[in-house]
Amino acid sequence: MSLNDSWMQRDLAVLWHPCTQMKDHEQLPLIPIRRGDGVWLEDFDGKRYLDAVSSWWVNVFGHANQRINQRIKDQLDQLEHVMLAGFSHQPVVELSERLVQITPPGLDRVFYTDNGSTGIEVALKMSFHYWRNSGQPNKQRFVTLTNSYHGETVAAMSVGDVALFTDTYKPLLLDTFKVPSPDCYLRPDGMSWEEHSRNMFAHMEQTLADHHREIAAVIVEPLIQGAGGMRMYHPIYLQLLRDACDRYDVHLIHDEIAVGFGRTGTMFACEQAGITPDFLCLSKALTGGYLPMAAVLTTDKLYQAFYDDYSTLRAFLHSHTYTGNPLACAAALATLDIFEQDRVIEANKTLAARMATATAHLADHPQVAEVRQTGMAVAIEMVADKASKTPYPWQERRGLKVYQHALQRGALLRPLGSVVYFLPPYTITEEQIDFLAEVATEGIDIATRASVRVAVAPGAPANFHDPG
Repeated sequence: MSLNDSWMQRDLAVLWHPCTQMKDHEQLPLIPIRRGDGVWLEDFDGKRYLDAVSSWWVNVFGHANQRINQRIKDQLDQLEHVMLAGFSHQPVVELSERLVQITPPGLDRVFYTDNGSTGIEVALKMSFHYWRNSGQPNKQRFVTLTNSYHGETVAAMSVGDVALFTDTYKPLLLDTFKVPSPDCYLRPDGMSWEEHSRNMFAHMEQTLADHHREIAAVIVEPLIQGAGGMRMYHPIYLQLLRDACDRYDVHLIHDEIAVGFGRTGTMFACEQAGITPDFLCLSKALTGGYLPMAAVLTTDKLYQAFYDDYSTLRAFLHSHTYTGNPLACAAALATLDIFEQDRVIEANKTLAARMATATAHLADHPQVAEVRQTGMAVAIEMVADKASKTPYPWQERRGLKVYQHALQRGALLRPLGSVVYFLPPYTITEEQIDFLAEVATEGIDIATRASVRVAVAPGAPANFHDPG
C-alpha cells in the first residue's frame, strides 16, 4: 500500500470533508498533501500539483513562503493568543493601522472575526443594530443580487442565492430582497459590459425606491460573483449603487472576502469604482492563506452609533474566541509587507496579460460560450450549445472530468460546475500559466467530447455547482 493510500484510508475512517458528497470518494481518490512549496502541493507519493485555485482562493504568495513563515515564528516566541475583550497587543494594533491606511478613505474602524462567513454576519448585524440605535428600527431587511454567495452561516446564506447552498435551509433563512445580477455573461449580443451593467441597475433602483424604509443594507460581491460561477460585471454598477444607497439612506456592504487583496487588478475592487462602502469585509488572502481571520472595516459614523454608557445597552456585543489572534495578525502583516515591498499589484499586470493570451484560443472552442477575465481571475464557461449558451445538465458533472484530468497532469483545477477557472497565487510564472492553459484545454476537450446520459431529477437546482 502506498503512503497516499494509507493516509487516505485513515482519513476516510474519521473525517467528514467540507463541500463534499463523501460517497464520491468510493471512486474519486482523496489526495493527502505532505508539503507545499510556492505554487506546488506535493502528496505523500511525491507527485506535485500546481495550485491553480490558491487553495480556495486564499494563498496569494505561495505555500511555505519564507517571509510569512518567519514573521509567524517570531510572533510565536512572543505571544500566541490573548482575548481581545479588555486586552490588546502590538500585531493587532499595527494591522488595524495598516488596513485603515490602505483601504478607501473613511473606513476608520476595524472589527475582527475568525473567517469570511462570520465577517458577513458582523456586517449584517452591525447594519441592523445601527438603525435600531439610530431610531429607525423598521430598517431590518437586506438586498442581495441573484447568483450571489456570501458564506455558509445562516445570515450569510440568507443573503446568498446559489441554490445548491441555500435551498435545503430555506426555513432557517432571513427574508431578503433579491435583485437581478448585472452579470455580463447574460448581456445581449453586441452590448458592452458597461451598458449592460448600467441597464441592470434599474432593478436595484426600483427596489430601493419601493422599500428603502425597511432596508438596512445592500450587500454585493464587487466585480466578480465567485461561487456563482466567476460571473463578472462592470464597475459602473458599483458607482450607481453607492449613489443610490446615499440617496435612499441605505448601507452598502462590500464582500471582498474573495476578491480583495489584488485579485481584480487593484488592491480592492471598490477602488475601480472610486467609492467607499459603509462596510468592507475582508478575509481569505488577508493572511496570505496561512491562518483563519476576517476583518470588517466601517466608518466612524457607524462606530459612534454604538459608543455610549454601558447602561444604554447600545454596545455591539458580538465576539469570537480567536478574534484578532496575534499569529494571524503576524501573517497578515507579512502579507501586506510583500504587497508593498514587491509592488505586487503592478507586477500582476504582466501575469494577468499572460493569463489572457494563454486562454484566448478557448473562445473559439465549439463548447465554450465565454472566456472572461477580471485581473488575476479567468473563467472559461463550458456549454452544451454555444449559440444559445445552453448549459450542460448539472448531473453530467462535466467540470469533474476537467478536475480529474488536471490531477493526472499535475494541476489542481477545481471547476464550479461547468466553469473552469484560474485564481492562481501571484507567485506563478508565465510558463506555469501556459502549462495551466494547456491542461485546461485538454480537460475541456475531454469533458465536452464525453457522452454522458443521466436522468434529470425533478426539482433539481438549475444553477448547481459541482464542488468536485
